[in-house]
Amino acid sequence: MLTVLVPGGTGQLGRDLAALAGPEIEVVAPGSAELDVTSAGSVVAAVSALAERARETGRRPLVVNAAAYTAVDAAETEERRAFAVNADGPRVLAAACSSRRVPLIHMSTDYVFAGDADRPYEADDAIAPRSAYGRTKAAGEDAVLGSGASAWIVRTAWVYGTTGSNFVKTMTRLAAERDQVSVVDDQRGSPTWSADLAAGLLELGRSIVEKGGPSRRILHCTGGGETTWYWLARAVFEELGADPDRVRPCTTEEFPRLAPRPAYSVLSGAAWAEAGLTPLRPWREALRAYFAANR
Repeated sequence: MLTVLVPGGTGQLGRDLAALAGPEIEVVAPGSAELDVTSAGSVVAAVSALAERARETGRRPLVVNAAAYTAVDAAETEERRAFAVNADGPRVLAAACSSRRVPLIHMSTDYVFAGDADRPYEADDAIAPRSAYGRTKAAGEDAVLGSGASAWIVRTAWVYGTTGSNFVKTMTRLAAERDQVSVVDDQRGSPTWSADLAAGLLELGRSIVEKGGPSRRILHCTGGGETTWYWLARAVFEELGADPDRVRPCTTEEFPRLAPRPAYSVLSGAAWAEAGLTPLRPWREALRAYFAANR
């Protein structure tokens, strides 16, 4: 029996966590307008209310922090603002969780790595972020792990869902608007459906409150397998019944962005599996299920 507070709850992950709520899981998912993680007073009040509600209902409290500044390019010129949400916010949240003895799952990203590996990144590999977004998320990890809270970091990547903007939704729109679309074919990662990620996080949450959680404090959770943005775009077109040959490959150099993108950001799920947690299904299977659920 869980009561889960999800800061950043109106995003794609938060909405999927709320959708999984049932008799055994209660999810409270406020958006940033309702709960600003950079406001210490608001955070302390929210975590205190969570702990009290859990006590009154006989449930176990848990916080899943999905609040984040995710505008990767804008962060290059707004790093202070990104730092406030991605590092200062988690620091405040972790301190509140520590004082009320509420366990915390904090979401992080593949961008904390350099992106130049030739094999999947393990959870304990050295981080070396190359973008402002990555630096602020790395600082958030440090803040959480150094807080004294009972906390776990879960890194994920290439997340898509029904809410907000994401690559899969963009390709769906472009398939209806353009005859041809160019997509980079030299960046590799693991597409992750937010609904699958949400289910994995709740499994982790139950492990934490029932068994004390994994001994390793950093875990990776992404869809199974790997691909490039180009091949993901082709798969989207296939699911839409559109000709995938309308998607043309290009290089990162041909599609310059303000923030550097990781060329290789596949995350190893070894630590997740070693913790006895269920690996997420292969990315292609998940994409098919996403479209079946959203037609």
